[in-house]
Amino acid sequence: MEIATPSKASSARSEGLALALDEGTRKSHSVAENTQFVTGFFKGIANKKSFAQLVASLYFVYEAMEKAFDENEKINPNIAALDYQELRRLKTLEEDMVYYFGDSWKTTVKPSKATQKYVGRIAEIAKTEPSLLIAHMYTRYLGDLFGGQMMGGMARSSLSLEPGFGTQFYQFDDIIDSKAFIENWYVKLNSLDLDSKQQQAIVDEGNLMFRYNIDLFNELEGGKRDIFNTVLGLLKVALKKKFK
Repeated sequence: MEIATPSKASSARSEGLALALDEGTRKSHSVAENTQFVTGFFKGIANKKSFAQLVASLYFVYEAMEKAFDENEKINPNIAALDYQELRRLKTLEEDMVYYFGDSWKTTVKPSKATQKYVGRIAEIAKTEPSLLIAHMYTRYLGDLFGGQMMGGMARSSLSLEPGFGTQFYQFDDIIDSKAFIENWYVKLNSLDLDSKQQQAIVDEGNLMFRYNIDLFNELEGGKRDIFNTVLGLLKVALKKKFK
């Protein structure tokens, strides 16, 4: 599916629902919440067990999300307009699950409590207010596309993963220019037929998703020492690359 390139010189992020989501989610997050999110990710890449748990949680979240998109896109034009196959993550997550848990992972891995809560929310709004799924597309897909290469790189460095394994989730092979793709996604977002009340509800849902993602991180094993050692290790790798 191809998206037309925006004709305006200014970014689509500076207007409409794109601006409301960017501003509404960023400003509502406290320093403490942002710190929790960042330290949570570092905790997630502190050791392979924690990262495997994070991958598992993301698998169940994306399974619920993409099932909800499939069920609603034929009856909800707003969902259909933003649901690009290039963004779908379930197949890559399945590859990562095999890497961490083996071929029988579907019978052995179960969702954690925080993951069940997250998945339950997706199932709820898919039935009652499917337009709120847009917030999930924004929070997860765009967040993964924005920071995927950096986060995947940090995970590979911290965990000394085999090349090409364990971080497929962060690889968007079908998107050549992520910046242009995101800009065009925002153009499509701004063109949706949504009133001001619906738009605010989507922003509120985006903020709720931020909290749910922090809860996923909080479940991971690892303390302050693990986080410190991870950050220190990444710093050493970065310095080695800089002075090669």
